[in-house]
Amino acid sequence: MDDAELKPDERDFRNPEGTEVTTGIRSIRDLIDRVTGRHLDDLSQGDAGFAEQWPFPFLALVGQKEMKLGLILTLINPNVGGVLLVGPRGTGKTTSVRSLMDLMPYVNESNCYYGCLEEDVETGGIESLCPSCAQKYKNGERLSSLRPAKLVELPLNAKMEDVIGSLDERAAASQRLRVKRGILSHADKNILYIDEVNLLKDEVVDVILDASAQGSYTVRRGQFSATYRSRFTLVGTMNPEEGSLRPQILDRFGLRLMVQGLKDVNERQAAYQLARVYMINPKRVVEMYADEMMIARDELLAAREIVSQVELPDKISRMGLDLIRDVGIASLRAEITLFEAARAMAAADNRLVVDEDDLRQVAIMALRLRRSKFIEEYFAEQDAEETEISEKIIKIFGGG
Repeated sequence: MDDAELKPDERDFRNPEGTEVTTGIRSIRDLIDRVTGRHLDDLSQGDAGFAEQWPFPFLALVGQKEMKLGLILTLINPNVGGVLLVGPRGTGKTTSVRSLMDLMPYVNESNCYYGCLEEDVETGGIESLCPSCAQKYKNGERLSSLRPAKLVELPLNAKMEDVIGSLDERAAASQRLRVKRGILSHADKNILYIDEVNLLKDEVVDVILDASAQGSYTVRRGQFSATYRSRFTLVGTMNPEEGSLRPQILDRFGLRLMVQGLKDVNERQAAYQLARVYMINPKRVVEMYADEMMIARDELLAAREIVSQVELPDKISRMGLDLIRDVGIASLRAEITLFEAARAMAAADNRLVVDEDDLRQVAIMALRLRRSKFIEEYFAEQDAEETEISEKIIKIFGGG
């Protein structure tokens, strides 16, 4: 029997050399479920690779199924609205986010120091380009290239000028004073990662909120100004022990993932073994998962290609709307996140129609931490007051 006669979930993935990689895998969801610590017996030494950057393989993360699934859905469909990882110290939140580097999709990235793109001409004319890019555009040269998306980290101690940009002394030296790009501009079409997001300064939070909502922002320094795009996917982590998160920025995160410590003894042992080998020889751990990571990247890119075609039947959307109503969530971002995550779930399973199970699996991730006790009590008090006023109106003016 050849592969063409097999059912999709019975086929074997094979690497370019034709050798079997893993069996029974038909989508990236299956990879997340089944490929965990599967090469632990093969720990032979080799080049440790300390001089290079070797992110911990995403598929080597032990347990934490919800966390891994939520991060993958965010990569597949940016319309999910990003993700917030909530949990105590030492549970792998930061490691998991940084492990996404080898799974990043491709995006058009500017080749220019100032971030000029072809699309800038459509919105602002050729005057919106720096002189060098304006000349390249006139000559028909490309201003951007297709590259893997990046993980842009926002340090907690970042100053405002680091975040939004500042006057560029390099340009001033050549009589071309421009505003240098900030972290938010570098995050355009990429992932903006904020560790300990609940500890950010309020002024930085406000800037991020505005840039995220508008998809662009303008920096003014005296008589000079520049507008930059900021269409990033927001990924954050927080430890509840260190303080709460402002409601305004919490609402900007689509999925909210609870990351607890591993409870299974075998999983904790596997996680320790992998961590120990990674500390000694990170390159070896990356090589152990190279084949599966290549498959996962291909599957993720394929899911990203079809997610815009995934249909949401009226019956399924009505179930989601009823759920949101019954839970008592006011923010309309609940529907956006719930339905876009369900689309991503279907795409991750190579399907073009959302089903009930897709909605069920993403519902808790999309809807938790969205209700406000303060708002509920506030409106309850207002309802009581309005009822009292209405009764007085009827008493004085009659029931007409």
